[in-house]
Amino acid sequence: MRARLRALRAPSLRVQLAGALTVVTLLSTAIIFVVVYRGTGDRLRSEIDQEVSADARELARHLTYSGARTPKGLLAVGNRYVNTRPFKAGSTLLLVLVPGAGTATNQPEVFARRPPDEGESAAEQTEEDKLSGNLIRAPIGYSTVPLQDAGELRVAKVPVHTPHGLTATVGAGEPLSSVEHAQRGVSRAFILAALLGLGGALIASVLIASRISRPLRRMAEVATRVDGGDLDPRMQHDGSEGHEVSVLTDSFNHMLDRLSEAFEGQRAFVADASHELRTPLTVIRGQMEVLASQRNPSQEEVRRVSRVVHAEIARVTRLVEDLLLLAKSEQGEFLRTEPVDLPSFVNELWDGMSLIADRRFELGSVPVGVLDADPDRLAQALRNLLANAIAHTDEETGIVRLTIEPAPGQRVRFVVQDDGPGIPVDQRERVFRRFHRTDSARDRASGGTGLGLAIVRAIADAHGGVVSAGASPEGGASIVLELPGFTAARAPAPPVGVRG
Repeated sequence: MRARLRALRAPSLRVQLAGALTVVTLLSTAIIFVVVYRGTGDRLRSEIDQEVSADARELARHLTYSGARTPKGLLAVGNRYVNTRPFKAGSTLLLVLVPGAGTATNQPEVFARRPPDEGESAAEQTEEDKLSGNLIRAPIGYSTVPLQDAGELRVAKVPVHTPHGLTATVGAGEPLSSVEHAQRGVSRAFILAALLGLGGALIASVLIASRISRPLRRMAEVATRVDGGDLDPRMQHDGSEGHEVSVLTDSFNHMLDRLSEAFEGQRAFVADASHELRTPLTVIRGQMEVLASQRNPSQEEVRRVSRVVHAEIARVTRLVEDLLLLAKSEQGEFLRTEPVDLPSFVNELWDGMSLIADRRFELGSVPVGVLDADPDRLAQALRNLLANAIAHTDEETGIVRLTIEPAPGQRVRFVVQDDGPGIPVDQRERVFRRFHRTDSARDRASGGTGLGLAIVRAIADAHGGVVSAGASPEGGASIVLELPGFTAARAPAPPVGVRG
């Protein structure tokens, strides 16, 4: 119940994607707004600086070459110049400061000492006079001065030195209200654009998130059905959702195929194992019932039942051991590899196997070299192959052949051949499955469990090798076990003759 409540509280993938895209859109809009807002202000301030600087230099040149010889004359020239350019909203404020003569400006009320304007209090007039003083005290160069009626002014001051030894300071100022208006316009435009963009981002993000999460929803639906026990559903992909989705779909379907095969193999394995165990247990129970039904069984009957029971117990024991071996083959510590001297290993193995049955045993030449393998597991695999060949050949005349040859890529092939009935083409892959038999009656008679070749494949897989079945030159079976890790020596081993 808690897990369901947490799942309900957790936002869906579509909500998360939509939220992420919306946040990205907002952050991008905010960054662009800051860049454009500040860029607009900086560009307009730069243009204002250029304008007031040009006006101040022009006024300075006019005073320098005016020919005035006294400070009052210089101030008069300045008055005439600024009076031709009255100050209005959006225009340039001009001023001339002549030491010992006074001040000239195209807005006299900024510097005049007079009673407050109509509707203007004494305090407001005092503040205006204070700000006017700030304008006079502004340093040479650029500065920003707040004024009561005009707002902030961007002021550029330039010193003047005439040929007659007179000095003065001229300045030009322009209100920064245009910058504020432009930035307010940018703000309004971006607010409107942000609202429209946010709405569009929400719609687009929901659509995109729905499209992206659609394969995951389909996967969740298929997984739910699989969890319910139905292994048939598969994800469908029409190719329009991108390469990644196609790869995900193929991988998911392949996983389900493997899972279905594993379940089917498990069911078949359980059924086969149950059948294999049921047969000896049935025999044991039947023999015990026969023995129990006799009031005074003879010693010969007791020995017969004992032999049968022991044989069936041995068969069950082999079956359990083989099953345990196959289970271990799927673990990481199944192999303990070491360098194996191939000629001595094969000769020792061959000497033991050629004595267990009366067959025509043939061993070809053994290449000299070292094989990196688990000697116990390799011997077990070869014994299973040779035992399988012995079981399917006739006594005395049957051929059991072992050929060993190097293969490309530092590999070696062990080829076991016989002249028995062979393996049908359609069963050459299935013979390596657990409990598969091509001749069940024969295998049962010989005590086989149907796991010998499955163990060979497990050992081959653990070594990184392969095993395959084919036909021998005599028409019997030919099984090839190929393993990696072989390092050949320089001198070849001498061939070993026919042994029978």
